Amino acid sequence: MSALEGIKVLDLTSMVSGPVAAMMLADQGAEVIKVEPTTGEQMRHIGPTVNKVTAAFFSCNRGKRSIAVDLKSDDGKKILFDLAKGADVLLQNFRPGAMDRMGFGEPVMRELNEKLIYVSINGFGEEGPYAHKRVYDPVIQALSCATDIQADRATGRPQMFRVIIADKVTAITAAQAISTALYAREKTGEGQHIRLSMLDAMLSLFWPEGMAGLTYADQEFDVRKYQGAMDLIYETQDRFITAGAISDKEWQGMCRALNREDLIDHPNFKTAQGRFTHNSERKEITAEEIKKWSSEEILVRFDQEGVPCAPIIDRSELLAHEQVVANGSVDRLHFDDFGEVRQARHPARFDKTPASVSRPAPRLGEHGREILEALGYDNEAIESLISAGTVLD
Repeated sequence: MSALEGIKVLDLTSMVSGPVAAMMLADQGAEVIKVEPTTGEQMRHIGPTVNKVTAAFFSCNRGKRSIAVDLKSDDGKKILFDLAKGADVLLQNFRPGAMDRMGFGEPVMRELNEKLIYVSINGFGEEGPYAHKRVYDPVIQALSCATDIQADRATGRPQMFRVIIADKVTAITAAQAISTALYAREKTGEGQHIRLSMLDAMLSLFWPEGMAGLTYADQEFDVRKYQGAMDLIYETQDRFITAGAISDKEWQGMCRALNREDLIDHPNFKTAQGRFTHNSERKEITAEEIKKWSSEEILVRFDQEGVPCAPIIDRSELLAHEQVVANGSVDRLHFDDFGEVRQARHPARFDKTPASVSRPAPRLGEHGREILEALGYDNEAIESLISAGTVLD
């Protein structure tokens, strides 16, 4: 049995933030129906396809069934209303106000299903000067100070994370919030409306250390001059590695591994606070010393001294890395019409209700007929909807 077995989720979202949240629920056993426009959502059209499914779409939408519906039509609206009556969760990430204009706002759906968990994901929030704006991940990175945190230390030029981080942080936050709302419903019997912005999710992620300088209102400081301590990329004779020493014990071990015991009691580095304050100087010295060694030799020495360390690997090395293999971190799945598909294994390992990929990502409208049949539509009604273009076959 899976943890969310019996939970029905309507996924009206597109791109990454909402789809990944719903995908996580599917991995945990929920029945997820992806409701798409008849043209398909945007992620279907980005990149090469296998079996008419792009790689990014597959990873964001595995485990779901798809129905493609013209929600502007009266018959299409009825289909969504019928689906909502039996759903536990509805996710949407249209811009604020769009669902109300379409006739599917939270109050309307609440009338149909008082126990529904209605989830509204947006970019900036539902009010304010940015609420109406279109949004993609880089825009949130800019406004959440991600680009400041990632700025080049030498030039100060802002830089972005080279992955879609804001969407995925929002997705994880949404999945956690949905699980909490489902648990609350078990106690109260009541559904609720969850509102979540990408901006708020990113600020929450960055706050502990990224915004440490803003935490105490009467003692603000510029945290940027200390953040070089996190840029722990070192060059050896043959490749790049990372190594870090925060505690006194780790610092002492690093100094011994580098044959620089003289640095252990250096007045600038003897304490954790000193090493933090003088991080640039410490990193320069450390970098000079590490460059004298081969990666294999210094990593062994660091490990023997209890210093956190690892080689910096590229994506071509990932699948064969011994720790990734030992963890079983990457699932190798086989699906008809797809062949072998590699997916990152669900990171939470439940010992009694395991999460897993139950099915591949759907082709557009692939399950429309069976979804309508489950709602009680007979064959004549289904054929009529398909002929009218209301539902894609």
